[in-house]
Amino acid sequence: MCSKPLILNYAMVQYMLSSLKAAAEAHGKPEWGSTGPTDAGHYNNWPEDTQFFRKEGGGWDGPYGEFFLTWYSQMLLEHGDRILSSATSIFDNTGVKISVKVAGIHWHYGTRSHAPELTAGYYNTRFRDGYLPIAQMLARHGAIFNFTCIEMRDHEQPQEALCAPEKLVKQVALATQKAQVPLAGENALPRYDEYAHEQIIRASQLDVDGESGDREMCAFTYLRMNPHLFEPNNWRKFVGFVKKMKEGKSAHKCWEEVEREAEHFVHVTQPLVQEAAVLMH
Repeated sequence: MCSKPLILNYAMVQYMLSSLKAAAEAHGKPEWGSTGPTDAGHYNNWPEDTQFFRKEGGGWDGPYGEFFLTWYSQMLLEHGDRILSSATSIFDNTGVKISVKVAGIHWHYGTRSHAPELTAGYYNTRFRDGYLPIAQMLARHGAIFNFTCIEMRDHEQPQEALCAPEKLVKQVALATQKAQVPLAGENALPRYDEYAHEQIIRASQLDVDGESGDREMCAFTYLRMNPHLFEPNNWRKFVGFVKKMKEGKSAHKCWEEVEREAEHFVHVTQPLVQEAAVLMH
């Protein structure tokens, strides 16, 4: 049972190493083609604890780092290109809209190297936009850019890790605007409070650089449905949130009117909500 995944993983590693070797030889640096960075640390290392990701003189910002990270990110872009080509050929003329989930890796976003993003294959640093190439790849296939961590605010996340989900979401919004790709969103964590709801509504407006415009997220997926969502207070907040999301930028109603409508809906659906809560326990 365990041998098949191991064989598949071995074949994948060999394929990647073969590609890296060919890229290094084409670059005139065959010595760069035998392995990835050996000084990038381990899973729990902080960027400054490593030679490769540190702020001053880190390998990520040198010739080898540029070569390796370009190759690595390009391999993932090409993989996405192939998958989307297959998907669009299957679902062409069916009315199905393809959406591609892109992870919101906001840890250490405030550093120069953006080490977690680089490790994941997103060649995004303080000096390079790694999300525009992804958006452009999706544009070629008419796919939706689906991004996460929409509910998060910068100050809620560990400041010692220089997390910045709001800045990351804004960068992605700009990239999708440039590539003319629809942007959809998701929350990363289960949140039932109005503070998170307000952040989702604000982020979904896609007000980039203080310019409102008519652009909005094309869709939002709320995670996750569980018994906590159907608790009376949480359900009341959620209904109001959905109403406000539905109104969007074109809303002509005041929020007080929207909240009154939400209260009415909460009252009407109370028996069904109670039944759902019982079934989910």
